[in-house]
Amino acid sequence: MRYPTSKLPHIGLTIFSQMSALAAEYQAINLSQGFPDFDGPAELLNAAGKHIQAGANQYAPMSGLATLRDAIADKVQRCYQRKLSPDTEITITSGATEAIFAAISAVVSSGDEVIVFDPAYDSYEPAIRLNGATSVHIALVPPAFEIDWQQVEAAITPRTRMIIINSPHNPTGTTLTEYDLARLAAILQDTDIVLLSDEVYEHIIFDGAKHMSVNRHAELAERSFIISSFGKTYHVTGWKIGYCVAPKSLTKELQKVHQYLTFSSATPLQAAIAEFMVAHPEYEQQLGGFYQQKRNFLNQALAASPFDLTPSAGTYFQLLDYRNVSDLTDLDFVSWLLENVGVAAIPLSPFYKGGYQTGFIRLCFAKGEATLSEATERLCKI
Repeated sequence: MRYPTSKLPHIGLTIFSQMSALAAEYQAINLSQGFPDFDGPAELLNAAGKHIQAGANQYAPMSGLATLRDAIADKVQRCYQRKLSPDTEITITSGATEAIFAAISAVVSSGDEVIVFDPAYDSYEPAIRLNGATSVHIALVPPAFEIDWQQVEAAITPRTRMIIINSPHNPTGTTLTEYDLARLAAILQDTDIVLLSDEVYEHIIFDGAKHMSVNRHAELAERSFIISSFGKTYHVTGWKIGYCVAPKSLTKELQKVHQYLTFSSATPLQAAIAEFMVAHPEYEQQLGGFYQQKRNFLNQALAASPFDLTPSAGTYFQLLDYRNVSDLTDLDFVSWLLENVGVAAIPLSPFYKGGYQTGFIRLCFAKGEATLSEATERLCKI
């Protein structure tokens, strides 16, 4: 038989999977893939087992358990002073990546354009392409990796259907400001462009800063899919439970897609998260301090290294400028690190159109102190 032409001919194994496989092969310390090497709260884990034993093992409602949607509405009100309808403006999804795909599929059609900011999370481009649309890439350049709003204005055409923003930003660790949201709102004011705001690291923000969620900006919120992840907040990335907040009309369209992707997500896990959120509404507010300690530990330990760095403003990622160390491309440099230093990192070029070279690599510091100590000791010997 003649197999059909690939819809994603240029997409292979993700750089995360590649680097994790190489880390295992070289028995390197894996600071590449973004997941914790520690477990979530014991009370949350125990609640999942309790709900399994209690029989919460059949399909949840398509939009998610009511208890969890209620808890999300309470959290958004508490954190961002936005009142939501749990019944018409919140959808539980199988991870944030499913929510991203469903949101793009819900409103983006063949011939449309979607503006993305590079380095961009690698699920955006395939979702856009599978829906027949074109990604319009705007590069965030070092050292600040800030959005140039004049470039955004210039990139908008009659075909622009969506803009995707991500704050705190993976992989650079930068965050958007109140000024950024105001500029974006002004640009979108007289358009029908939809905004997708990827906020999965919303509670991992440092140095006393306030997360500028689109939930805080009423004008933007009315045209936005706002997506977050319990995996990031509760250190349970393998649970793959996320959610999308959107106005009623956008939620209706998203759920049309969601019902044919996964229909619903793991019922006992939803029940456990809802129970934990109600019992510990303060938990997410402690997350920034928890990860800031890890960021500071990593950065202080790397002070004796030949790398230059600016402390991450959010996420659990830290960029290292290696240009004083090597003139290799970032892909070659992370390979050299693996083979010669025994530390796995992520290059930035795979997240840029055309493989733009920044001279930076990304480390994940969502690890235990012993892991970070060993990794930084090796890096300081370069």
